[in-house]
Amino acid sequence: MARRDDTSEGLDRRGLIKGAVAAGLALGSAPAAASAAGRGERATNGMVPDDGITTDPALVTARTVNGRIRGYRQGGVLMFKGVPYAASTAGANRFQPPQPVKPWQGVRSTLHYGPIAPQDKGTGRFNDEEAFIFRWNDAVEDEDCLRLNLWTAGCDDARRPVLVWLHGGGFAAGSGHDIPAFDGENLARTGGAVVVTLNHRLNVLGFLDLSKWSEDLRDSANAGMLDIVAALRWVKDNIAEFGGDPARVTVFGQSGGGAKVSALMGMPAARGLFHRAAIFSGSFAQFNTPERSARLSALLLQELGVRKVDLAGLRAMPYATLRAAAARVAARVNPPFDGFLDVRRLPQMLNFAPVVDGRTILPDAVDPAMPRTMPEVPLIIGSTLNEFVTGINNPDVNDLDVESLRARVEKFAPGRAGPVIEAFRRTAPDAAPFALWSRIATAPIRQAVIDQARRRVAAGAGATHLFWFTWQTPILDGRPMAFHCLDIPFWFGNAGKCASMTGGGHEALDLAARMSGALLAFAATGSPDTPALPQWQAVSAANFPSLRLDGSPRMDAESDADARASLR
Repeated sequence: MARRDDTSEGLDRRGLIKGAVAAGLALGSAPAAASAAGRGERATNGMVPDDGITTDPALVTARTVNGRIRGYRQGGVLMFKGVPYAASTAGANRFQPPQPVKPWQGVRSTLHYGPIAPQDKGTGRFNDEEAFIFRWNDAVEDEDCLRLNLWTAGCDDARRPVLVWLHGGGFAAGSGHDIPAFDGENLARTGGAVVVTLNHRLNVLGFLDLSKWSEDLRDSANAGMLDIVAALRWVKDNIAEFGGDPARVTVFGQSGGGAKVSALMGMPAARGLFHRAAIFSGSFAQFNTPERSARLSALLLQELGVRKVDLAGLRAMPYATLRAAAARVAARVNPPFDGFLDVRRLPQMLNFAPVVDGRTILPDAVDPAMPRTMPEVPLIIGSTLNEFVTGINNPDVNDLDVESLRARVEKFAPGRAGPVIEAFRRTAPDAAPFALWSRIATAPIRQAVIDQARRRVAAGAGATHLFWFTWQTPILDGRPMAFHCLDIPFWFGNAGKCASMTGGGHEALDLAARMSGALLAFAATGSPDTPALPQWQAVSAANFPSLRLDGSPRMDAESDADARASLR
């Protein structure tokens, strides 16, 4: 393999370095390179301007167990995109566990993100405000989707900690490059970590239970999770070639990606493949029981008009046909949406999802419906203040009056509107009616974080660190508040890159430097403590403090405990 150490980098043009300096972090200052002699560089002697791109094979070719790949180098970071970590899932491989990649000859080009899993992307992409905020990346959908993307400061012997990102979108949508916030370039540029994002099977292709029909398909209901395990095995086998340390792998994910992290901790097949974990806004997700999984599959086959399972026919069936049948099943099993958003109903609408089956995913001792934890793996978990209940797509939110607030809370907590409003008002005396409603309606997601931490304590698990992201975006007159996904660009150090989410101001850049620095410290040592943040206390049997992440980060000793209790 041709190795190439880093050259000195300049400043991040997007301004991230300003926040890093303010936080006392040395972002953007990687070590100088060793001599390039003997490495076959062209007349440039391997020197590439910081803003330039090179695809010179002598500088950007790496070796994997399946064959050589060529990426590109830009801004001091090597990038390899669309790298196959398992074979295509089409044809005979549909519904099967992930199969090995067939080795290739020569050098495979990995310059661009690969195909993503077939999916239903939903309507948000067609909404003006959502599309502006998230800037989704469109991609080709194909069953040859088991691809990963990798960013590293150098293919050398640095043994950097590794961060493996699991995307959100429930278990039905998303990809490893769904939005610009997932870009690993800034985390890698520091030289602090090797970053990996990945795609895996979704919806019926990833979680259809056919175990009743074939012993070979007994794990089909968790095929999407087995894909992730296969990606982690790829990391274990290959990451040292990219300057990574296979003994320091952190899995982290948001929303559905966070739920996948929870599922991984219950999977015997994943043990030893990662060593730290982080869950962002994913604790509220629920998983299927074997009974629900079998019922969903039976209903799907009924919708398809299949009385006796024809595996060859199912494998040849167009995904659009399967997806349409799955949508009809969802309409049958989910309660009808009456226009009133109750976040407590969201987990029930995941439908085709991982199954806590006692074999592939083991049950928790306290709550058998949830996956077991890995006690030896330190964990960061948390949520945002406003999650799904925001003013995105709703310019009239500030028109909500006190009477309308009481009516909403009465529907949310029948017979307790007065005490609930009073309890939450004590946590935010100056909050406008809609902002207060958002806190109330989002409280179950925050409670799920505390509940997951309690299960960890009951299991005798090691360090568990809680956070509560309460920073408010100024975008769209501040209506989105601390919305679901807003924390992602902060963890990735992408507050400048994702200015349509964050506003890109100095406070956002500073907080992003602090948060990404804590994530890098956690990946490196298992502790998120850094000088740029208050000491991040872990939970105990008696105390569940959270690090409040906003313009003035601080520890919070459950200041909202009484408010959350008012909803029980």
